Amino acid sequence: MGAWHVGCSMALRNRESSASPVERPAPATSKVFVVFRLALYERTNQGMKTLSTRKGGFTLIELMIVVAIIGILAAIAIPNFLRFQLRSRSSEGKTNLAAIRTAEEGYNAEFGTYLDAAANPPASSGSAKQVWNPAAPAPVPGFDTLGWAPEGQVYFQYEVAGTPPAPGIPMPEYHAVASADLDNDGVFQDWGYVKGIAGAAYGGPGPGIGTLCVASGVYNATSQAQDLLETVGPCDNQSGQAEF
Repeated sequence: MGAWHVGCSMALRNRESSASPVERPAPATSKVFVVFRLALYERTNQGMKTLSTRKGGFTLIELMIVVAIIGILAAIAIPNFLRFQLRSRSSEGKTNLAAIRTAEEGYNAEFGTYLDAAANPPASSGSAKQVWNPAAPAPVPGFDTLGWAPEGQVYFQYEVAGTPPAPGIPMPEYHAVASADLDNDGVFQDWGYVKGIAGAAYGGPGPGIGTLCVASGVYNATSQAQDLLETVGPCDNQSGQAEF
């Protein structure tokens, strides 16, 4: 009887020792950490959903900043662009007067005389370009004889003044002028070229256009006077690029 009780107690102890240990409850701090992580995950997930579903657009302050930046850029860029545009247009008069001078010298070398040419186009068109010969196919008096015509339409009027001292005598001098009102403000800019006799001032009748040009020469920046002969230049200190 005593031996059986000993065996039973031994079996019971073996059974208890082989049984799985009892799980202990988790500490309270671990539960709080888990709850915090779940709450943080839900909050982050909700924020991402809000960002992903936000409709595109700008706020009023953003639009006002953009408008202000555009206004500042326009205030700087537009006047500079207009000034550059006017300067580039004014170069037409200088370039074409140089070409007229070359044509006159070529004509004089062949025929022994210079040649006058009536103002063309007949009238100023302000800031708009105009056809060189609106009376085509009729010839342009003087310029067609010289063999010169501009390329395409022009902003300037052109004229070559000069009169032979007597019928049948070669014309020894001339005064070429280009005139335009590029910014359409009623103020003309005039370019000129004065060819006198033996380095003297032009002695013939003045051109009908280019009222700022004088027979003594174009504007000389060094002497600040209109005394520059045989040089293409502005007729006074207000003409050409100086006007802008």
